[in-house]
Amino acid sequence: MKFAIIADIHANLEALQVVLEDIKSQQCTHYACLGDVVGYNADPKKCLDIVRGMGMPIVKGNHDEYCSTDGPLDGFNPAAAEAVNWTRKQLTDDDRLWLRELKYVRMVTNFSIVHATLDGPQRWGYVFDKLAAAASFTYQNTSICFFGHTHVPVAFVRDSVVRGGTYSKFKIESGKKYFINVGAVGQPRDNNPKAGYVIYDVPEERLNCGGWITTSRRPRRKSSPPACRSGWRNGWRTEGKMRRGFVTSDKPLKSRGFVGVTCRSSSS
Repeated sequence: MKFAIIADIHANLEALQVVLEDIKSQQCTHYACLGDVVGYNADPKKCLDIVRGMGMPIVKGNHDEYCSTDGPLDGFNPAAAEAVNWTRKQLTDDDRLWLRELKYVRMVTNFSIVHATLDGPQRWGYVFDKLAAAASFTYQNTSICFFGHTHVPVAFVRDSVVRGGTYSKFKIESGKKYFINVGAVGQPRDNNPKAGYVIYDVPEERLNCGGWITTSRRPRRKSSPPACRSGWRNGWRTEGKMRRGFVTSDKPLKSRGFVGVTCRSSSS
């Protein structure tokens, strides 16, 4: 059983298509999605149709919630509010109902999935450091939990203490708990313009990252609001060309507190 774990698609159809093509080439047998299928980019309906059609386990993201209701957007800046309102109009009543009924946390075989945090999944908190990760570990009932929301691939591990760091691949060790961000398909935010996802080989208890070079050479879509079209300027769109750039090392990332986590570098 080999899972592809994806997150934060954000209506980026080109990125989703490239990721799914690569997942197929990696011979993954199962899928799971950590939410935020919609929001920001120009193809919410098409992305949602793909995810729904695949029937994969999925949890609700904050943008899934905002775009599936008619609630006020008091805390939003004008551009963000415009994007949410535009996305709402692109979805059918059935789409919006489906998004509203998604759970915040789900169990999938031997691991759990959440969009934001386990200690308050509906509050949409961000986990960037060990203190925030420790709060989620308190509520984690599985050895592994995958999360999204920050768009930054990072892993936290708890044994006697909580440690964290970046990663490209590592093996799950017995007696430890892992809280793992898989990065983003549709809008990376780690200063690396690649769509990302994680492959989890359940029998082998190993994780491996995937990555794609993204470019911004397509024209903007006039039918979508400026907040959605900004993705074209910022390189969130994917042309469909991939370049793998993984270089692994036998040396653990001791400075980040991990044992057995290997380094990743991108070939140019």
